[in-house]
Amino acid sequence: MKTMTAEQLQKMQEARETLTVIDVREDYEVQHGMIPGAVHIPLGDLEYRISELDERKPYALICKAGVRSEMAARYLESVGFDVTNITDGMYGWGGECTIPTKDA
Repeated sequence: MKTMTAEQLQKMQEARETLTVIDVREDYEVQHGMIPGAVHIPLGDLEYRISELDERKPYALICKAGVRSEMAARYLESVGFDVTNITDGMYGWGGECTIPTKDA
């Protein structure tokens, strides 16, 4: 499985490299802030919402500290997705955060 730090992800975003971020934290956790542009799919919902993802696109998975995102990345990788786990999660994120709307 590919891995990177939140700092590396931030540098990729600043360079405008294409990588969709999936935030697998729970609803109450993302209310404190998400990476701008990230897609929120809680880990427990991932299996049921997999049809929302495009197998041709690379994804970066993030959670609070890297454990749940690793589980999500292993699952998505096992079904053919190109994924990268953010090993330090939101703990390592030093960039901008947005508060999602209710329908996020």
